[in-house]
Amino acid sequence: MQRILSIAPMLDWTDRHFRYFARLISRRVLLYTEMITTGAILYGNRDHLLGFHPAEKPLALQLGGSNPSHLAECARIAESYGYDEINLNVGCPSDRVQNGRFGACLMAEPELVSECVAAMADAVSLPITVKTRIGIDEKDAYEDLARFVEIVSSGGCRTFIIHARKAWLKGLSPRENREVPPLRYDVVNRIKQDYPALEIVLNGGVADLDQAERHLDRVDGVMIGRAAYHQPYLLAEADRRFFGDDRPARSRRQVVEALVPYVEKQLQQGIRLQAVARHILGLYHARPGGRVWRRYLSQHATKPEAGAEVLFEASRYCEE
Repeated sequence: MQRILSIAPMLDWTDRHFRYFARLISRRVLLYTEMITTGAILYGNRDHLLGFHPAEKPLALQLGGSNPSHLAECARIAESYGYDEINLNVGCPSDRVQNGRFGACLMAEPELVSECVAAMADAVSLPITVKTRIGIDEKDAYEDLARFVEIVSSGGCRTFIIHARKAWLKGLSPRENREVPPLRYDVVNRIKQDYPALEIVLNGGVADLDQAERHLDRVDGVMIGRAAYHQPYLLAEADRRFFGDDRPARSRRQVVEALVPYVEKQLQQGIRLQAVARHILGLYHARPGGRVWRRYLSQHATKPEAGAEVLFEASRYCEE
């Protein structure tokens, strides 16, 4: 699977509607679901949680959990749905996630993470990857991260997606944990240098494709997070620059036109327009008319009776 460039899993943001929209801009970037817990999959509405449009592929599922047998069963279920990769969350620092004993707190238990990876790898033929931080709390020495990578790779993980910040498990909110701890790209680069056989993907603070391209001199892949959500059209050049795909990208107007049939189908299924429209506010970011686009959608897409024509009207006002 080509993972030179990917979009980070982001809770409440990278749902199926955003992923379909993003795929209209880039055919090739690897997309991730929001983190879904093993408990939700085992005991919840699986079709609602795991269902996706075929156009979203290549698509990876991010799991939250720490019970090897539960993770293995969820991996088998995910494989039956057609996902291309299973990713284990070992990076989220929120209190809720810690209380469930998964996320970044698992960096303190590399042996358990290795068991989880091995259980999933034995259960499915899909690649099992791990998304992590460079450290937690006071365990942020390079040697701590290297030990984690060594132990987890022994369980069968060949790909590590490393957010180049440490996480403070107490005292900082999830948002502060994305901004306050300093970025340490040098740590991620050193991991790649010391473990050349592993695939290392860098995450954290990458704001555009130029930055991503510079990082690829030292690592195997780059994952972009909030920049891709707030400025989604930056992905329009991704296929050509990173995947050698010379097919012309859709214009912003063409993206809107291509999105309409999907929206109409969602409306027929009882989904309100706002569920999709909230993800596309950044389509005209930093473009003339961008403010008009956001204002029109914010005012009209939230109405219960709003239909797909709202997208055309917003685009028309913006283009004018």
